[in-house]
Amino acid sequence: MSTSAAATTHDRLHRLADAARVAGIDAVLVAPGPDLAYLVGHSVPSHERLTLLAVPAAEPGDAVMVLPALERGGWEGSTAEIAGIRFVTWLDGEDPYAALLGELGGAEPGTAAVDDHLPFLHAFRLQASRPALRLQPAGELIAELRMRKEPFEIDELASVGAAIDRVHRRIGEWLRAGRTENEVAADIAAALVEEGHRTADFVIVASGPNGASPHHEASDRVILAGDPVVVDIGGPNPAGYNSDSTRTYLVAGGEPDPELARVHELVRTAQRAAVDAVRPGATAESIDRAAREVIERAGYGEYFITRTGHGIGLEVHEHPYIVAGNTRPLEPGMAFSIEPGVYLPGRFGVRIEDIVVVGDNGAKLMNTSPTELVVV
Repeated sequence: MSTSAAATTHDRLHRLADAARVAGIDAVLVAPGPDLAYLVGHSVPSHERLTLLAVPAAEPGDAVMVLPALERGGWEGSTAEIAGIRFVTWLDGEDPYAALLGELGGAEPGTAAVDDHLPFLHAFRLQASRPALRLQPAGELIAELRMRKEPFEIDELASVGAAIDRVHRRIGEWLRAGRTENEVAADIAAALVEEGHRTADFVIVASGPNGASPHHEASDRVILAGDPVVVDIGGPNPAGYNSDSTRTYLVAGGEPDPELARVHELVRTAQRAAVDAVRPGATAESIDRAAREVIERAGYGEYFITRTGHGIGLEVHEHPYIVAGNTRPLEPGMAFSIEPGVYLPGRFGVRIEDIVVVGDNGAKLMNTSPTELVVV
């Protein structure tokens, strides 16, 4: 791990502490998961045993990691260690909640904010250990830091975006009539890893009428000639940053639904309209509206049953959400999907999805694979 990574950890912890002080919070408690990985560059699951990073708002330099002794080896050489975060271990049979509260020292926080990934089991036992302790969510607090991607994070999103593009350009190797959705999905999952992903987190292959279900899981349905097929795929790269990209394909032969070409071009137009609307100062909901207006004007509004997008980074779904009611102004560095769709029950669905990053003058696309209706 580099000293620059340690400097990033120091900066993030101090910014979190500053935000906590402004919010009147005495300490922020962060469990294993993407928030912990963001703050200290590493995360090791602890299952039912308590692992928590405690960041005192008054003294972020006194941040401490409380974890089971048996997990300490998993942190050897980590950025957290290089950054000088203290480690306090506990043994099975000892009270980790008392250890945590003791390490917070004289501050003895009256208010602690816990991140979204802390199991209720631990929050409940922590509260029982100090009934006067006031717990509140820290998710929004941490999201404020994570929403604005730093340049190296944007580079990671661009890299994993290029990897998912390479997979989409190979879809014709596997998608054809006579194969099942599961068979195609297995090949795509292998290709995701082959093209640079750490794992294949999700592979949606939704053929024919299954495409009308936005989160359809691959099944044993045999793909037919003339079927439209929604392929929504993604996963993390080795650094933990995620891809998420959807294209809708047409299987060669057969007689496609006569409405398919029109609907596909409509969704493509809506997606371009939303991308073109991205700029600093535009609200998240205005991007949703840009896509939705195109589809509503064409008479398909009732079949656009999802939000237009979601933030992405160390999680596939994170802030900001591109949805009606979200009035947050967009800022440079925010990254999110733009994925309008039309879902006609019992017939077919169409979705086109790219990841964009807000630049100084508009959207920077992280995906470049063709959005036309590709026949395979």
